[in-house]
Amino acid sequence: MDKHVGNTSQSDSDFEKMLEESLVLELPERGEIRLGIIQQINPNEIIVDLGAKQDGIVPFQDIERLDREFRAELAVGQEVPVYILNPSDPDGILVSINMGLQKHDWDEALNLLKTQDVVEVTVTGHNRGGVLVRWHRLEGFIPTSHMATLNPGLSGGDRRDAMQDLVNLRLHVKVIEVEPNRRRLIFSEREAQKEWRAQQKARLLDELKEGQIIRGTVTGLRDFGAFVNLGGADGLIHVSELAWHRVDHPRDVLNIGEEIDVYVLSLDRNTNRIALSRKRLLPDPWVSVMDKYHEGQQVEGTITNVVDFGAFIALDDGLEGLLHLSEMGDGSLKEPHSYVKKGDRLQLCISHLEPERRRVGFTQRWGLGDEEGEGAEAGAQDAGVPAEPTEEPGADEPAGE
Repeated sequence: MDKHVGNTSQSDSDFEKMLEESLVLELPERGEIRLGIIQQINPNEIIVDLGAKQDGIVPFQDIERLDREFRAELAVGQEVPVYILNPSDPDGILVSINMGLQKHDWDEALNLLKTQDVVEVTVTGHNRGGVLVRWHRLEGFIPTSHMATLNPGLSGGDRRDAMQDLVNLRLHVKVIEVEPNRRRLIFSEREAQKEWRAQQKARLLDELKEGQIIRGTVTGLRDFGAFVNLGGADGLIHVSELAWHRVDHPRDVLNIGEEIDVYVLSLDRNTNRIALSRKRLLPDPWVSVMDKYHEGQQVEGTITNVVDFGAFIALDDGLEGLLHLSEMGDGSLKEPHSYVKKGDRLQLCISHLEPERRRVGFTQRWGLGDEEGEGAEAGAQDAGVPAEPTEEPGADEPAGE
C-alpha cells in the first residue's frame, strides 16, 4: 500500500514538472503578438489570460490610448490581440492591447497589398503632397497623383480648399505600399476606382440589352466621340452616332454634365465595351424629306465644317448637304475659308435633292440668269452626304480631313 502511494506521489510530481516545463516553453517574448482572453477589467489595469504561467497585465496608460468606443465595448471573456512589452515583469507579463491591435492592422494591410481588395478610409487632414487618412487604428496617406475625387487642374488656394472639403469624407481605396517598420501605409483611390468601374461595367453588361434606351450623363468629350455614364460605368457614342448630320467634334452637340437618353447599339462582353447612339433617338430627316423640301426652296442652315471645296451645311432638322465652292457668293471664290466659318448661319437655296441617295446640294446663286444658273446647277450635282466619285474630285473628300 505504501509502495503504491509512493508511486502515485512520484507520478504527481512528474506531471507537475512537465506542466511547469510546458508553461516555461509557452512564455512569450518581447515584441510577440498573442491572443489573450480578458479575465478582469479594473479601473487601472486589465488582466488577460495568455495561456502562460503568468497572466498579462494591460497598464492604465495603454488603456487610455485605446479608441473610446472600443474601450467601452471591452468585456470579460473577450479575445484581444496583445503586444508583449515585458515578459519578465515581477507583477506579471506587461502587454499592450493598443500595440497589439496596430500590429494586427499592419498584418491585415500586408495581406491587402497581396489581395488588392478595396477598403474604406476616412480623410483626417491634408498637406502639399496629398491627404492623410485613418484606416482602423493606422494613419495612412493618399498622394495627389492617386486621388480621384480631387481635380488635378486646381492650384493654390482652390487646391487647399478642395482638399479641406475632403476632411471627414470616406473614400474607397486600395493599399499600394506597406512598410510597418517605417510606419508607412500608402493608399490609392484611383486604383480602387478603376476596379469599381470595371465591376460596375460588368454588372451593366449583364443587365443591358441591345436596342434598350437608357438615360445617362455626359462625362467626357473626345475627337472620336462622347463618353456617357450609365450608372457607374461609361459607354461610348462614336462621333458618327451623335447626329444625322456631320459632327466635327462632340462638343458641337453635347456638354459635359448634360443628361441625355441614349440607344444601346452593341455590347461586347469580351472587351467590356458599350457602344451607344444618340442619333437613333432623333428623327431621321430623310424619312420625310419630300414632304418638307423641294428643289428651289429657300432655307436657313448652319455650317458644320469648312473644307477646301466648300462647306457642309446642316438644316435645323439635321438634314445635311454641301454648299460647293462654285455655289458660294457669285461663284468666283478661290477658297471658302476667308468667306465662311464653322457655326455661321446662311440663307440658302436647295439646288439639288436626291432622297434615294440621301444627297442634297445648296447654292447661294438663286435668282441668277439662265447662263449663270446652268453653271450653278452643274456645280451642285455633287453636293450631298455622303458624296460619291464624280467629275468634281474635291467633293468626295470627307469633311474634317
